[in-house]
Amino acid sequence: MATTALPTPLDQHRRTRFALPGGPGWWTFCAAASLALAAFTSLGPHRVWGTVGALGYVAAVLAVRGRPALIVGAAAVTGAVVLPLVVLLAVDRAQLEVEVVARSAALLLADGTPYAAHPLIPEDFNPYLPGMAAFGLPEAVAGAGPLTDPRLWMGAAFLAAFAYALPTGSRREPLLWVAACPLVALPLAVGGVDLPVVGLMCLGLAEAGRGRGGRAGLWLGLAAALKWTAWPALPGALALLAAGSAGDRRRAGLRCAFVALLTAAALVLPAAWRDPGAFHAHVIAFPLGLTDTVSSAASPLPGHLLATHVPGGRTLALGLLGASALLVAVYLLVRPPATAPDAALRLAVGLLLAIAFLPATRFGYLVHPLVLAVWATVVRQRPVDAPVFVRIQKQATR
Repeated sequence: MATTALPTPLDQHRRTRFALPGGPGWWTFCAAASLALAAFTSLGPHRVWGTVGALGYVAAVLAVRGRPALIVGAAAVTGAVVLPLVVLLAVDRAQLEVEVVARSAALLLADGTPYAAHPLIPEDFNPYLPGMAAFGLPEAVAGAGPLTDPRLWMGAAFLAAFAYALPTGSRREPLLWVAACPLVALPLAVGGVDLPVVGLMCLGLAEAGRGRGGRAGLWLGLAAALKWTAWPALPGALALLAAGSAGDRRRAGLRCAFVALLTAAALVLPAAWRDPGAFHAHVIAFPLGLTDTVSSAASPLPGHLLATHVPGGRTLALGLLGASALLVAVYLLVRPPATAPDAALRLAVGLLLAIAFLPATRFGYLVHPLVLAVWATVVRQRPVDAPVFVRIQKQATR
């Protein structure tokens, strides 16, 4: 009697497919969201993106029927990212943070620190860590122009890091999908400092999932030198590395922590020592709402609503922020993640809580948990370390 062979882990690996929303309903929702933003926003660059981007999403709706997912994704990216970006570059319009990054690079070259000594208005503040100024160096050195615009370099860094963090052989569709998603397409076109941060976080977690502590530490250290939001990824990576064997996990964890802290310190400390007062005012006091000048990040999320409308609300919001960070840390210790996707999802939840309770916050910060969740979904469907399945199959056939 003939027997039916059971599917091997390698067969299951090959059959796994990318499965995130991509039907007509999803792209119709994206078109409606972009049009709604264009209708209600008071920001010119966002209005341009919403108007032009809607055409890209409509093109994706029309392309869905009978066409490969790559064609649909390419149509969405062309209309929702490339066309709005070209229009905004042509009229020299961008989100404020693009100007902040460009100015910080000019200050870094002139004064050795990317922070103005006496900021007076919100536009004078640079709430990012010193590494972010690197994206403004092309403009500071070669002058303003379409090819030196900081948003191009930030977008390129994100796409490269996110693509490399994805499993080999399944990068094109997830990359196109995430680039076309409104929460990512908008900052790609108007300027988004959060994109390179979350891209490097995904890459660091991917390397930690492969057991490469040194490489994980390098990418996470670079992310940590850009913005505070990257720092929670380091304990997540260390908890993930702790899931290995006793000797390996100790060595990999130590390498990760050492390389990450060394990288971040090398990029952050020189500017902090140059002017400690300016560093504190820009990257600590201003984001926490502790300066007389109020941040323009004012989306109606719980932390901002508490700080604005409740007596003592800022203290309450910071307390909730600290309590949520403590809970996530305890959960990591009690139940450390077993895989890189597990670590990414726990990090996404922690960042979502932080975004909710920060006194100065905006909806755009949600790109962090979104990208981490998408990356975790793709990697769960097709694990990064494919050779593991090959070894399992070989052992099963011996």
